[in-house]
Amino acid sequence: MATWWQGPWAYRFYLFVYILPIILLPLPILIPAKQTYCAYTIIIMALFWCVEALPLAVTALFPLFLFPMMGIMDASKVCVEYFNDTNILFIGGLLVAIAVEHWNLHKRIALGVLLIIGVRPALLMLGFMMVTAFLSMWISNTATTAMMVPIAQAVLEQLHKAPAGKDVEEGSDNPSFELQEKSPPKEGTTVDNGQVHPVPPGPLEPKAQKTEEQIRFSQGMSLCVCYSASIGGIATLTGTTPNLVLQGQINSIFPDNGNVVNFASWFGFAFPAMIILLLFAWVWLQFLFLGFNFRKNFGMGEEARGQQQAAFRVIQMEHRRLGPMTFAEMAVTFLFVFLVLLWFTREPGFFLGWGNLAFSDAKGVSVVSDGTVAIFISVIMFIVPSKIPGLTEKPGKPGKLKAPPALLNWKTVNEKMPWNIVFLLGGGFALAKGSEESGLSEWLGDKLTPLQNVSPPAIAFILCLLVATFTECTSNVATTTLFLPILASMAKVICLHPLYVMLPCTLAASLAFMLPVATPPNAIVFSFGGIKVSDMVRAGFLLNIMGVLVIMLAINTWSYPIFSLDTFPSWANTNATHCLKNATTPSP
Repeated sequence: MATWWQGPWAYRFYLFVYILPIILLPLPILIPAKQTYCAYTIIIMALFWCVEALPLAVTALFPLFLFPMMGIMDASKVCVEYFNDTNILFIGGLLVAIAVEHWNLHKRIALGVLLIIGVRPALLMLGFMMVTAFLSMWISNTATTAMMVPIAQAVLEQLHKAPAGKDVEEGSDNPSFELQEKSPPKEGTTVDNGQVHPVPPGPLEPKAQKTEEQIRFSQGMSLCVCYSASIGGIATLTGTTPNLVLQGQINSIFPDNGNVVNFASWFGFAFPAMIILLLFAWVWLQFLFLGFNFRKNFGMGEEARGQQQAAFRVIQMEHRRLGPMTFAEMAVTFLFVFLVLLWFTREPGFFLGWGNLAFSDAKGVSVVSDGTVAIFISVIMFIVPSKIPGLTEKPGKPGKLKAPPALLNWKTVNEKMPWNIVFLLGGGFALAKGSEESGLSEWLGDKLTPLQNVSPPAIAFILCLLVATFTECTSNVATTTLFLPILASMAKVICLHPLYVMLPCTLAASLAFMLPVATPPNAIVFSFGGIKVSDMVRAGFLLNIMGVLVIMLAINTWSYPIFSLDTFPSWANTNATHCLKNATTPSP
């Protein structure tokens, strides 16, 4: 028999959506001003995002009707925010990533690197972390993790066998690799910033009882994959969505910033931080799950040689199965490398790029953006054939000729493109614009004026800890969307370079290492079994602290010449003319 509370609990999300706007209604009624109308919208959206009472992308659509109805912004201005240049960059980058996945190029890269590094325990962990981080720089961290975890499981299965398994020597199938195949979305799937991803099936039944040491090594390998997927995404502007949120917010709040955050400047700032944090994570996971037995970790003993050879043959066999590179793989590789080169050389800042020389306005500023380049390369992929040009006969229909398919087709794009993230990004940009138009940003900034007496590094450190904690239980896109406009307002009021607080907090939003629900890579690894929540919390807590310290190192050292953090920028000067005369500069 159902108890009285089971009914309300079953309908809790409906009740939350119905009741919350009514409870908050006195705010705009008692204080009828644009600032309070905008605050009302932001509070509702923030709570809906935190509780996930509605899909994240649906909540992101609220400004489309609330802002015009409340007189905050015209509908035409709100709509523009949902398809701005940053969203175009996001779509273009994902189109290229989809092509890489579609032709299995990411798997060839992963297996090739692992063959070079080898399978000694410490080096195997480092190899998986390097490959996962590199792939996560360019494709979804969820897709990267879903591919790498089954490979790790198959390698570990052979590494823990004694003696080397005969099935590997004979080249039979390794079903662990098949776990990466996608299954249809269903209830209980994980959520990546509002995007639904299928949870991979559970691990294979163990063929033999594992020792405590083997279990710990398996746990360390699984965690190293999900952690390096999150770490790798911070290195590039398109690597993870919060990075694009920052760029969009900067362009929206400070339209005259001169494209200060672009692919090249972000890479120069974030890539060294990613490398340092990745190495710290490798050392920490080794200490936690392998111990500091140098001879054993680096496979110096004779007893481990047989297992290592068997595991190496697993990787070798799977790499051999891919066969030689096809024309499609070579074409995608060329276009991908060409895209990265165009991104780096468009407007690097320390020399005139091709955007400044060939496509500039009267002031010499590039009129093409990183999004322009991404869409250009993506369109090329739709018109380049996947086989060496020539006509082939249709299978089963001799005499009937058929042209090969293109590198990319719309059916594949439609299946793999996370359109909901486009709306989520747009909703964040609309909120930032609405806060500025209504005067809410200025009001919040005025209330934060006392922070002017606090040391800038201390402000950045506290904010990083706050964001890193918040992102463990909330979408990292929602976290950056809510925090960045407030931080921009605060920076203007206390005469601090806006990027000095916005950059570290954006990176901190990717430090979701402690909980399975914090990010999809964690959930995927947790779904394979063998890891308890306590294991993830124990490993992730110190990694979070390390991440914040690395971010503080980055923002107080090499980021200064990249973004000119030692001066208050003229593009951030709106109503605070005193900042240009008495510029407060953060001291490293």
